Amino acid sequence: MQRPFTKAALLVGVTLLILLGVALVWRRPEPAGKEPLASPEPSSAPTKALTDARGSGGTSPPPRERAPKQDIIPMPGCWDGVAGFDQGGSLDAFPRALSAALGAGDSELATYLQERLTELIGDDAGRALQVLAWAQKGQRPEEVSLYLGALKNAPAVHQPQVVEGLLKMGEDEGAQLVNRATALDALETQKRLSPANIQRLKSLAMNVATDSAGWVATRTIGRVMKEDYERTGTFAPYWNELLDVGEKSEELATRLLALEMPSYSDPLMDTESMERLERIMRTDPERDVREMAAFRLAVTEDPQKALEAYRGAFPAEKDECVRWALFRFAVRAAGAGALPLLQQMAAQDPRFVQDYRDFQRLYAEGTVDFARIWLGKEERHRCLIEEGAPHQ
Repeated sequence: MQRPFTKAALLVGVTLLILLGVALVWRRPEPAGKEPLASPEPSSAPTKALTDARGSGGTSPPPRERAPKQDIIPMPGCWDGVAGFDQGGSLDAFPRALSAALGAGDSELATYLQERLTELIGDDAGRALQVLAWAQKGQRPEEVSLYLGALKNAPAVHQPQVVEGLLKMGEDEGAQLVNRATALDALETQKRLSPANIQRLKSLAMNVATDSAGWVATRTIGRVMKEDYERTGTFAPYWNELLDVGEKSEELATRLLALEMPSYSDPLMDTESMERLERIMRTDPERDVREMAAFRLAVTEDPQKALEAYRGAFPAEKDECVRWALFRFAVRAAGAGALPLLQQMAAQDPRFVQDYRDFQRLYAEGTVDFARIWLGKEERHRCLIEEGAPHQ
């Protein structure tokens, strides 16, 4: 009997000692001068003060104001020497500053300097020619690009002697092709090109040896065409030469680009242009070019002539995607008026039967605008590809 009692008593005693130790620790006061580890929740103090005031009839003290959070405003980067350059920097000091930025790999500083150089050039032809001379002597393409990029956006780029200098740099067979292309790119901001300068650019575009520089020359003609057309309505001098490039260039990318450039201003094709485009649409060896010619034909002053061109090309065309271009651009050219032709095409190629029904339904529902028609049309042919990706 003694042993069970002793174990029980011992167990109770140990338990009491543990509880007593916990109680002592729990009630132990904080040492003087030491902050408590935790403070009451901010919302509890106003609540308690309000309760005490109601109980005693007194007025509660105002709640303690919190310090407002400080806004941290991101600051732009600070580059060594920029302040001094802005205050006393001259055009002559610019090559050294640009070289330091490129040497440090600081692209943000280089971009800033390019914008600053545009300001320094302004409308001063002399300064523009000095910057052009630096570009001609530049050893690194990124250096040349920064100089000519600044010149491209300066008003002085429109001065005849500056235009002539850029053209000569683009024509320089001894220069790197990338630098020649950059010089031709700097001409894109022109408001117009003289017939003689259009011919010089066309010659570069047609020369296989110019490679990427010829492609840029084509784009330059097209972009100045857009600018001139939107300002003055002048289109034919540029387009006639681009159409020549689209017909005769040996480079696929250049032919394709030449036919694409009117897309950015959408002038109406005249009868002569339509005849040349129809010939390209039927005979070019590359499907991309045939599709682009079909697209260009759809924006015309004579929709019925465009439909006849599509009608004649469809039976001889063997590529499904080019046929699909003929089919859908007929709708763009003539709207609901193209439905009889679509029915005929679908009878020749059953792959287009459901496309005909889709267009028939959309027009029956009252939709007229081609953009809305196209949004409502399900894509049934695997022909749309990412730009630059090869056709399968």
